[in-house]
Amino acid sequence: MTRHTIPAQATARNAALDDAHIGHIHGALGTIHQQDHGPRTSWRHRFRTLLAILGPGLIVMVGDNDAGAFGTYTQAGQNYGTALLWTLLLLVPVLYVNQEMVLRLGAVTGVGHARLILERFGRFWGAFSIVDLFLLNALTIVTEFIGIALALDYLGVSKELGVALSAVAIIAAVSTGNFRRFERFALVLCVGSLLLVPIALMAHPPVVHIARDMVLPQLPTGGKLSDVMLLIIAIVGTTIAPWQLFFQQSYVVDKRIPPRFIKYERLDLWLGIVLVIIGAVAMMAFTAATFAGKPEFGNFTDAGAVAAGLDKYVGRVPGLLFAVALIDASIIGACAVSLSTAYAIGDVLSLKHSLHRKPGDAKGFYAVYFGLIVLAAGLVLTPHVPLGLLTNAVQTLAGVLLPSATVFLLLLCNDEAVLGPWANTRLMNLFTGAVIALLVMLSIILTASVLFPATTNATVILSILGGGTLVALLTAVATGAIGSRGNRTAKKKVSRDTWRMPPLNELPAATLSRASRIWMAVLRGYLVIAGGLVLIRIAQLTIAGQG
Repeated sequence: MTRHTIPAQATARNAALDDAHIGHIHGALGTIHQQDHGPRTSWRHRFRTLLAILGPGLIVMVGDNDAGAFGTYTQAGQNYGTALLWTLLLLVPVLYVNQEMVLRLGAVTGVGHARLILERFGRFWGAFSIVDLFLLNALTIVTEFIGIALALDYLGVSKELGVALSAVAIIAAVSTGNFRRFERFALVLCVGSLLLVPIALMAHPPVVHIARDMVLPQLPTGGKLSDVMLLIIAIVGTTIAPWQLFFQQSYVVDKRIPPRFIKYERLDLWLGIVLVIIGAVAMMAFTAATFAGKPEFGNFTDAGAVAAGLDKYVGRVPGLLFAVALIDASIIGACAVSLSTAYAIGDVLSLKHSLHRKPGDAKGFYAVYFGLIVLAAGLVLTPHVPLGLLTNAVQTLAGVLLPSATVFLLLLCNDEAVLGPWANTRLMNLFTGAVIALLVMLSIILTASVLFPATTNATVILSILGGGTLVALLTAVATGAIGSRGNRTAKKKVSRDTWRMPPLNELPAATLSRASRIWMAVLRGYLVIAGGLVLIRIAQLTIAGQG
């Protein structure tokens, strides 16, 4: 396949794979010229710069509050009240650290996440990252259309017509060849996520209980430990998903954000995290208040039933707002997840892959995007497709694959040739190492519960968590040691604002320590075994259901 070449004068010390990724920043709320290197001295100039940069962090975070998140957060509220709100607060630093690392990679390297994995870790991991991303994202997009179908059913709209029109809107949103136009569409959907706030106000949840449960970790009284743990894992999986890493890095590249604006992109990310937490807290709070003392408490079914419950106990308006918010979340989720796949495949195969290009000028990129949307919509409209099983498969596979995505992210952010003075600090490595170990433990619990549901009881779960604590400490120390090289580079007299990763063919070969190679071998074995067993289990359940 022929690689799209970039003029030499435009690519000096630049690794961009598509010349559409070089040029002015045309954001939804402003423009920054490529030659604008001046300092931002006044608050007005800094605010206008922030408006132009806004987008990647907001879209990836609000896109994360998608149909799956609606189901997970409302399940937590309906079944356990506000007792699990503390999990959201604990996830805030994890969200920020993960997404800050990928935005830094995007701005400094000019290359997508999947391509960096391929170049630095070889064909096996490059192919693995694309295959698992494609599979998981395809299933995730199906859940977005399930969410749309549930909302339409509550609204009394034909599912066939509504899903078809939604698919057309999702396709049309990216088909204009105008990056700014898509971003404006996406930011409107981000604002739409705030519809959840008036629902919470109308449901009158106890503010004192919400404040207490946000900061006081506890397990729900009377809840079965195995069920509670699985829900906590689902909250982690729906809040921190592999597609987010690939999407934000590629979107930062496509928006042409250079290193000197990283601090503004960090603010954008924080705004997105605030919106995510507001939405998640609102959903847990108003479902807890709505169903407390009612027959439906502890008996969650799906998001459609939540809309009906709001209608029944709070009023028609909250039910309508929830259904509209669910459609809004499903559309932005489908857009972001599909784009993350199209960007990744375009990066790895060296295709033209940019929203600055029209479909006729980037056929492969748009073919992947359109194909995923059509496939997902078609599956939802196909009779007898096990949609509930597909939803469970998404949560399970995300739990299995998330640790590997975070491992590669950490290794890339300690690669001196890739990030130079922008490499991770030792403190960030220690924190991320602890997060990886925790994700591995949660992944093992989730995998065990799917494969061996009858034997994965409280004793097994506590044994995994207890035994994994020591592993977590050792892993955090080991990964923290990786950061020493990047720190030494950061101390050199190098301008961080102008340092960019050189073209990929100029990078020295990646070097991994023996400990890193051992951990990657263990990770490969775990992913092959756990992923394979989960897929077998899903196939068995599908066959049993059809029988």
